[in-house]
Amino acid sequence: MSAANEENFVNENDIEGNTEEIVDTFDALGLKEKLLRGIYSYGFEKPSAIQQRGIKPILCGYDTIGQAQSGTGKTATFVISSLQLIDYDIVACQALILAPTRELAQQIQKVVLALGDYLQVKCHACVGGTVVREDIDKLKQGVHMVVGTPGRVYDMVSKKHLLVDKLKLFVLDEADEMLSRGFKIQIYEIFKNLESNMQVALFSATMPKEILDLADSFMRNPKMILVKKDELTLEGIRQFYVQVDKEDWKLDTLCDLYETLTITQSIIYCNTRKKVDKLTSELNERMFTVSSMHGDMDQKDRDLIMREFRSGSTRVLITTDLLARGIDVQQVSLVINYDLPGSPDTYIHRIGRSGRFGRKGVAINFVTEDDKKKDRLKNIESYYSTQIEEMPEEVITIKTTTTKKIKK
Repeated sequence: MSAANEENFVNENDIEGNTEEIVDTFDALGLKEKLLRGIYSYGFEKPSAIQQRGIKPILCGYDTIGQAQSGTGKTATFVISSLQLIDYDIVACQALILAPTRELAQQIQKVVLALGDYLQVKCHACVGGTVVREDIDKLKQGVHMVVGTPGRVYDMVSKKHLLVDKLKLFVLDEADEMLSRGFKIQIYEIFKNLESNMQVALFSATMPKEILDLADSFMRNPKMILVKKDELTLEGIRQFYVQVDKEDWKLDTLCDLYETLTITQSIIYCNTRKKVDKLTSELNERMFTVSSMHGDMDQKDRDLIMREFRSGSTRVLITTDLLARGIDVQQVSLVINYDLPGSPDTYIHRIGRSGRFGRKGVAINFVTEDDKKKDRLKNIESYYSTQIEEMPEEVITIKTTTTKKIKK
């Protein structure tokens, strides 16, 4: 994928905060020449809206809170900033990035290695589910940057395998997820090992007020780039719902859609790991080829499934919210919420898997009678000031201009 096709879903008038400076070219940021080469080689031509506003404050030493939609370049914002701040003559960890899932951490590492290719950056992914001894050996050899998940990073920091005395920047990606779930204690424990004046950056597609209040406890007068909530719905995604009166009827409805699912690639979201396993088994019994992934699976199996899905050798992936945040698989053009998400915040992360970097996409939501009684779809529409229409009999495909009939 060429990142040059990236579009700014967020217009300038949609961004608010306490930083007004807009830097509209990478050259104007005063970046290292080798970093610029990496940026342009990667395919970027000009900064996206969040990059125009978010990179400069970090480079100037400010704590920064950056919020923008999925697919608008948040990752590159903090990766470019980190790569610029590192002194490459010193082989010590100078930037630490935390992410909520192993897959997201590994993806961020790939972006770091790509953008920092000419800088010969040494970046290690420090995640759970891998051999601890290998982490220890890699860190002992020396790295410039670490991207990891909270549990494994805390383990390495607390046991002094990961030294943070030379650290310049601490980044939390998907900060709302990180601080509102079970990672809070581990993150605070990591903070205890950092200098009190450590520069901190938080990034996410959603930033509820309670998270901003929590951030106040460990950030110093942060520069803020915040997207208005009513602008958060992705313009590139067509959203539909299918009325499925009973839970038991979802499977037949999904099977009717299967031909459409495999036109490019699709992700199907279930709310529980048990549901993922059950649906995968039911589809396999009906001779449909699907793969599945959730947090109970062995890391090696998860890595293999992701490699197969990224390569296109598998076309339909059933998963939990493990894959709802930050993962960019460029061929994904259709997301199905087999179960509506429990939180409106999660909805945008899920449907953001399709239509990333300006591509078009479709999101289809299965709505049961129970969902209607509890106003789950209405709550999502209200939260994002959007309208989700009932799916017509013909669904416009992403790959061609033709239409596919949905079997009744």
